Amino acid sequence: MDVIFNCPKCEQELAVDSSGAGSEIECPSCGETIVIPEPNVPRSGIPTLSPEESGARLAANPANPIASSAAAKVEMHLRVPSNKAPEVLIAKPLAPLEVAAKESDRKMRVKTIKHTDCIEVGHDKFDEVVTNFLLRVGETNIVSINTLTYTHLDIGSQKLMTDFGVMIVYRG
Repeated sequence: MDVIFNCPKCEQELAVDSSGAGSEIECPSCGETIVIPEPNVPRSGIPTLSPEESGARLAANPANPIASSAAAKVEMHLRVPSNKAPEVLIAKPLAPLEVAAKESDRKMRVKTIKHTDCIEVGHDKFDEVVTNFLLRVGETNIVSINTLTYTHLDIGSQKLMTDFGVMIVYRG
């Protein structure tokens, strides 16, 4: 359990483990020598003592045997809480996109596969062509796959026909 108290000189709030009660420390903020007070325990019915009473009580009959031992004399390092955000000393600028593109050994590429280009002698091989291309490129290199709809002039009927395809953006 921590003992939370304020420095009598600079009013800096300090928190120290209760095993250090009764020992002297220096305030990390102002350097004043402070005696760590006994922890307040008003819920249990035990009255809180003033620093003079607690020092006398500690000398006569220590409540905590560790407080009077050599281990209690160990120097304690306290941190002063700070609301300031740590500042960044040197921020490294990001590389321009042109530099990042030149440093990469793989370029972004686009492949468009149209449905009309995949019909051979009445057989629709669109799914097979797309699957083979995706396997060749590899899943890790695929950035996006987008469906598209387009119109084209049918040579035989001289009519505008609507068809579909896919546009694949990949690293290659």
